[in-house]
Amino acid sequence: MKIGIIGAGNIGGNLTRRLTALGHEVRVANSRGPETLTDLAEETGATPVTVAEAARGAEVVVVTVPFKNVPDLPAGIFDGAAEGFVVIDTNNYYPRQRDGRIAAVEDEGLTESRWTERQLGHPVIKAFNGTYAVDLLERPRPAGDPDRMALPVAGDDEAAKKTVRALIDELGFDTVDAGGIDESWRQQPATPVYGLRAGVAAVTRALAEASPVRTEEFRG
Repeated sequence: MKIGIIGAGNIGGNLTRRLTALGHEVRVANSRGPETLTDLAEETGATPVTVAEAARGAEVVVVTVPFKNVPDLPAGIFDGAAEGFVVIDTNNYYPRQRDGRIAAVEDEGLTESRWTERQLGHPVIKAFNGTYAVDLLERPRPAGDPDRMALPVAGDDEAAKKTVRALIDELGFDTVDAGGIDESWRQQPATPVYGLRAGVAAVTRALAEASPVRTEEFRG
């Protein structure tokens, strides 16, 4: 597939490494410009581009920038994307550590990914937000392996969710359907599934045990 990755930090960089290794055509961008991505491009074969160019022709676009920076992404960021393209949101809201207080999350009770959708103007599938970046490189396992990790995936568009789950399976991980975007609080920071390195049964159980009440550490 043609995949655009907006953000080249730990998650974005390692997704670039894995997806190019699997044969996907990856365009990767960050806020500092394509000239800062030369090393990653040489390592992986990905094409470094500007943020405004990352989604061109893409069937899947991964948005993996700091939560507070999502509204600063360029208008028309998805112009030129492939018909029916899917957006993956990997973000988390860290009000005390990084993002400051965002009223729509704190006062309106929006899930993090519902807020992100509103900023982007396009539906998203929430995935990879509770995954350690190093695990993308070190913990892939073949289907059926008893040590294969499972990742929660939330979203309202079932076809888009199916595309993302198939991609995660190709990366070497099982998936668990975590419901729609309004249920994606089940995989936000400080929930039982966040950072959980476990299989389908444990991830399913952790999602069921989550509380919608945001913990004090993650309130602004």
